[in-house]
Amino acid sequence: MMLKILLFFLFLMILCLNKKFYWMVHNLIFVMFFMFFISSSSMYSWSKISYFFGVDYLSYGLILLSIWILGLMMMASEKIYYYNKQEKLFMLLLISLLILLIMTFSTMNIFLFYLYFESSLIPTFFLILGWGYQPERLQAGLYLLFYTLLASLPLLITILYLYMSLGSLDYLFYNLINEFNLYIYLSLILAFLVKMPMFLVHLWLPKAHVEAPISGSMILAGVLLKLGGYGLIRMLMIVQMFCIKFSYLWISISLIGGGLISLLCLCQTDMKCLIAYSSVVHMGIVIGGIMTMTYWGYSGSYGLMIAHGLCSSGLFCLANIIYERSGSRSLLINRGLLFLMPSLVLWWFLLCSMNMAAPPSLNLLSEISLLNSIVMWSYLSMLMLFFISFLGAAYTLYLYAYSQHGKFMLNYGIISSSIREFILLILHWLPLNLMILKVDYFFLL
Repeated sequence: MMLKILLFFLFLMILCLNKKFYWMVHNLIFVMFFMFFISSSSMYSWSKISYFFGVDYLSYGLILLSIWILGLMMMASEKIYYYNKQEKLFMLLLISLLILLIMTFSTMNIFLFYLYFESSLIPTFFLILGWGYQPERLQAGLYLLFYTLLASLPLLITILYLYMSLGSLDYLFYNLINEFNLYIYLSLILAFLVKMPMFLVHLWLPKAHVEAPISGSMILAGVLLKLGGYGLIRMLMIVQMFCIKFSYLWISISLIGGGLISLLCLCQTDMKCLIAYSSVVHMGIVIGGIMTMTYWGYSGSYGLMIAHGLCSSGLFCLANIIYERSGSRSLLINRGLLFLMPSLVLWWFLLCSMNMAAPPSLNLLSEISLLNSIVMWSYLSMLMLFFISFLGAAYTLYLYAYSQHGKFMLNYGIISSSIREFILLILHWLPLNLMILKVDYFFLL
């Protein structure tokens, strides 16, 4: 199975060497999605696909999300193709990033997991550096690298220590071991808390989003943040006793941070910044749910990771569509879009309502599940959860109202949208709402 996947990607990489095959590569990525979607043998346990690789229901959903978002990234980056901005290198970077993500989600070897987890930073770094907009993109790339690599070094040392003491790198065996101390616990989870990112170590995310091209923003919001949640769930299976002991610390930081960043969102004038900070709030709730170590928490966090990946990516697409027309991301300049781009108002409304967890989106069910788990853990958390839920709706309405209403700038005429952009937005919104029909999948754990 793994050999088939790798041969498929090798074929795609050969096609990437010719600019004419841009849309063919794009279509083949969606073919790959449906092949992977159909070929799942068992969702209730590990399906072994190779010697070191296996897929369970947790990694399966995230692999599908990665392939889907990558196909949409190519569709959103049409300008790179038309203006000949190194499109061959761009395609090669995207395919190599997808290979690394699939390897990360499917490996059962903890060292290989670390290797692919860190390697996925390299294509992202080059995406920001090569196709970003402002000269500050170098600083944003360095922020991204240093925050994540610095937190990951203790993880590498701990993995080597575990191998020396236990003689195995397969984390399916680690569930049986209880010889862990506080340092091992902190080292195992710190890298993933930075990647999520947790409040206090989140400063790299808005910087990276603001400087990244649309493809960089989509993969960051859609998949790379989910690497943190996935790693956290995997590692907490190993150090369960310590997690129960210290969970109050992480839940408190995440919920208080979520409340503060929600207030910060209400002060933002940059659309991309606002969407990036809302990602930190959502991931804060996910961290809270995972740290409760309950069935509701795990299931809700998994559902919200998938839902947020599609919703946040769609909002970044909308912000980029406006940026390509007006040349600005500011809410002070991009006002009255109701008159300038009337065809996009429906999509702004639909994706903003999904972001504030309105029915029938998957966000709603996942957030209900997460709120249940955190309130079960402590009734005191209800106060912060109330603020996060209320302010979440407030800043999403602020984004929608300020961008769509108000007096528009007189130097613009009515701007039309292309069919490609509508298809792009439909492919973000449709799976997000159709998954509510198959909601039992998220509660298999």
